Amino acid sequence: MDAYDEGSKARHLPDGPDSSLPEPPATAGSTPADPPVPVPASVPVPASVPVPASVPASVPAPTGIAGLPLRSQIVAALALAAVAVVACVHLGMVFLHVAPSNTVTKQHGRAIDDWIYPEFEQNWKLFAPNPLQQNIDVQVRAQVRTTDGGITETGWYDLSALDGAAIDGNLLPSHTQQNELRRAWDFYIGTHDNANRPAGLRGDLSQRYLRRVVVVRLDREGAGGKGAVVERVQVRSRTTNVPPPKWSEEQVSDTPVVHELPWWTVPEEDVTDARTEASAR
Repeated sequence: MDAYDEGSKARHLPDGPDSSLPEPPATAGSTPADPPVPVPASVPVPASVPVPASVPASVPAPTGIAGLPLRSQIVAALALAAVAVVACVHLGMVFLHVAPSNTVTKQHGRAIDDWIYPEFEQNWKLFAPNPLQQNIDVQVRAQVRTTDGGITETGWYDLSALDGAAIDGNLLPSHTQQNELRRAWDFYIGTHDNANRPAGLRGDLSQRYLRRVVVVRLDREGAGGKGAVVERVQVRSRTTNVPPPKWSEEQVSDTPVVHELPWWTVPEEDVTDARTEASAR
């Protein structure tokens, strides 16, 4: 019972200020509890303590142009600017070349043509595309004077087929093989009417240019045999339509259309120039 009473009294003792039981008074011979010892600030923090998130991470080194020295950055920036300017000028020139006639092309047509030809030539016009749908073969035959003084007429030389054979399989064909004959024929057709009469001041020039081109080709092919001299030439075109694909329902004629020009007398200077060019090759 005494124990029970003591326990009851112990439960009913007044609480301390922090709602805990008050400490019993010190008795003789007892040692009071030691106060906590503060940790000096110089004590190192163990390695296991995590680094606070506020510590900045290492900054990565710049890459690309930003990683170059200042002088190299300036050179690279100037090179990129030059490439951008040239690309914009080229796109503008091509656009003006294929665009319909306007004020800019009328005033600066010569500069546009100098930029486009011959490397960037186009054969269609913007808003009115007209890709080639025909095969045009330019052919020529000649009357030659042989070494014994006789006159002989050669067969037809398909100059377009000869150019095509030279281009086929050639990784770097020349512009002469690709464009000289075609441009000469287009030049002639564009300056003459259907009756082969000159339609402008450039008609005679286009005729002389086409005649000289075919004479050079005939001399290159050895027309009439060794020592023969070309005295007259006749040019014609043989046009055939490109057949449509098998899945198309379009019907086109496969009959060739021949446009034959009259005989032209070859002046001596054309023969001399042809032989000079042949010897230079």
